[in-house]
Parts: sequence; C-alpha cells; structure tokens
Amino acid sequence: MSCNKSEHVPLSVLLKRESANQKADRPEIACGQANESKKGEDFALIKTECQRVLGDGVTTYSVFGIFDGHNGSAAAIYTKENLLNNVLCAIPPNLNRDEWVAALPRAMVAGFVKTDKDFQEKAQMSGTTVTFVIVEGLIVTVASVGDSRCILESADGSVYFLSADHRLDTNEEERERVTASGGEVGRLNTGGGTEIGPLRCWPGGLCLSRSIGDRDVGEFIVPVPHVKQVKLSSAGGRLVISSDGVWDALSAESALECSRGLAPESAAAHIVKEAVQAKGLRDDTTCIVVDVLPPEKTNPPLPPPKMTGKRVLKAMFRKKSSEAPPHVDEEEYYEPDLVEELVEEGSAMLSQRLDTKYPLCNIFRLFICAVCQIEMKPGEGISIHHGSANMSGKSKPWDGPFLCVNCQYKKDAMEGKISSKRR
Repeated sequence: MSCNKSEHVPLSVLLKRESANQKADRPEIACGQANESKKGEDFALIKTECQRVLGDGVTTYSVFGIFDGHNGSAAAIYTKENLLNNVLCAIPPNLNRDEWVAALPRAMVAGFVKTDKDFQEKAQMSGTTVTFVIVEGLIVTVASVGDSRCILESADGSVYFLSADHRLDTNEEERERVTASGGEVGRLNTGGGTEIGPLRCWPGGLCLSRSIGDRDVGEFIVPVPHVKQVKLSSAGGRLVISSDGVWDALSAESALECSRGLAPESAAAHIVKEAVQAKGLRDDTTCIVVDVLPPEKTNPPLPPPKMTGKRVLKAMFRKKSSEAPPHVDEEEYYEPDLVEELVEEGSAMLSQRLDTKYPLCNIFRLFICAVCQIEMKPGEGISIHHGSANMSGKSKPWDGPFLCVNCQYKKDAMEGKISSKRR
C-alpha cells in the first residue's frame, strides 16, 4: 500500500517548525516616538517589557498609547497615568497566556469606562481621544475612542486599519446613535442660516462621538472603545500610532511611504516632519512607530517591492481556517505572510461588550462590578442585561456579569434611558 508523502513530515522539519513558532511568539519590539507641540495637549505612553507572572515563569508584553487632549490637558494626563492599571484590574487572575489575551478586548472596554467615570468625578471639563495598543507576542490588541489612529503595515506591504474614526463628520452610524440617545448633531450656526465647521454634538459642541472625559457634554459621548485584535504573521509588521495632527495632513499610505526603511525613532520623526510641512503646525502632532520583528531581525526591514498603481488598504483580514495546511518540506516551513483577525467589536452598548463568560476558576468575580471592580454582596449587583431591549432568550435579568449602582446609572445614561446631563 502506497502512502501519500504529504502525510509524513521529517523530524527535522518538526523541530524547525517548533523552534520557529517559539521565536515567532516572542518577537523583538523596537519603537520610537516624535512630537511637535502647538497646545501641549498630546501625550504618549510607551512601556516595553511589562512583566506578568504566568505559572512558574514570567511573560512580557508592551503597551503604547496616544492621548490627544482637548479643552485642556487634564483628561489626557489622567488617562495616560491610570488607563493601563484599570485595564489590567479588569482581567481575572490566574489565566494562562491564551486566556489572558482573549480577556483583553473585554478588559479594554471596562478599563476605558472606569477611567472615564473616575475622571469625571474630579469635576474637570477636559476630554481626550485615546488609541491604546497592547502587543503580546504576535497578538496586537487596539482600543480606540476619538480620531487618533493606529495602522499596521504587514511584511508584504499590505496596510490594515486597527482603529475606528469617531468623528461625526465621517461616521454616519455614530451620528444615528448620538441622536437616538438624546443628542443633537449639527454645524455651528453663525446666524442667518449660515453653518460653518465640522458636524458637532450639542450640547457641548464636540466634533467627536466617543472620548474619555468631556463632563460638560451629554453622556451620549461615550468612552466605550472600538477594539480590534489581530495576530501578525511570523514576519511581523510595523505599527504607526498617531494623533490627528498627523492624519489631518497625511494618508496612511503617505505616512508609511515617507518613513519606510527607517528605524522607528527616525520614522516617527520623519512622519511628524512631513505632516507639519504639509499643513503647518496647526495642532499637536504626535507619532509612535513600533516594529514587531522576528528575533533574528535586528535591523529595520527592507522596503517591499514597489507596487504599481494604488496600494491596497485592507479592511478585511484572513479568518481562522480549518483547512489542512499545504505540503511542507525542509526548505519551506514558515506559514504564509498573512494577518489574522481575532476580534473586532465596535458597539457602544455595554450590555453587548461586557457579556462575556468568565472562566470557571474566576466565578467569584461575578460579585465584582464588571466596570469599576468594587466588591458587591450577592444580590447587590444589577445585571448588565437589566432593561436591555435586545435581550436574547439566553440572557436573563439575573444573569451576570453585574454592575454596581453607579456604573448601572452610567450605562443607562450612555444608552439614553435617563437624562444625559453629567452628574
């Protein structure tokens, strides 16, 4: 009986594959940042080699953030100092690596909402956009509110958008949500029927539909982030995280083109320089560049072959596939250079974003508020499904997770169920 050769993989190939996968799980991180300040309201966060105890060992991850403040810098500074801790506190303890990564999208939502709630209690009126990135191995998780952005260029030169734009001018879905929640959307009226400037939300006049802070506007300006989580290929890629001072002047393609082949620090500086030269220094302009590289790549990657015509800006990702892998020999054992989408969630409804089952070992966390993490006695918490118009047959008012009274009030206000005026 003859056997198909593709069913047998030499031991040397298996060992190489295992070694390659281990290296790919722990890529090298190289990063740099640059800033040109106009108002002093942009802030950046870079924390590499953050450590987390995992069983009998330690695993590392890196954190990057852009905080573009408005109406003052207080919200941006507060968010920079507190958001990471609030996200980490929302992750159940004693998780293995895969569970920890899977818990990140939900923890991002809880961390953003808690940061917003805590800052508003300080009775300060400023606000901030946030683009917050956690890199764990080849897994990149991006949470965003506002109009700062994060883009990814994979090793084959494809471009992916990892954040959402919450400008009312460009996001029809967000305009509909704001008006349905009790806000009004329109341009500034100078009298005589003349309207100028971008679309804004009233009261308050903010041109964004999502932010942290902004106590002087309605609760329909929500801090619930768009979250996207992807797995890079073994070849890694480059992240560009920038405030709107960059994106108002440069397209994603232009930002990548002008910095390709440069080390991260030089790349960030060149992107900022190009943005300022294009439109002048009209706003704070901040950029972080992060290269995620296989361990053996110590130098910046060479630019890919020039593409003819317009480059492809990809919104679609490869999904997980159950198909059998192609035949592998000793010379070719790396997976194709593809980016795999793991999670993308953009709803502003907490009942949808927090409705994630807890690992059985962390069932006690059902009695901790899913947002602010305070302990509650059984029976004190309010289900995130309480009052939900789109409750499914599986979700009952007594099903967890639960919110404390204050966080339930915030949830109802954000969804337009009670007066949207800030307390």
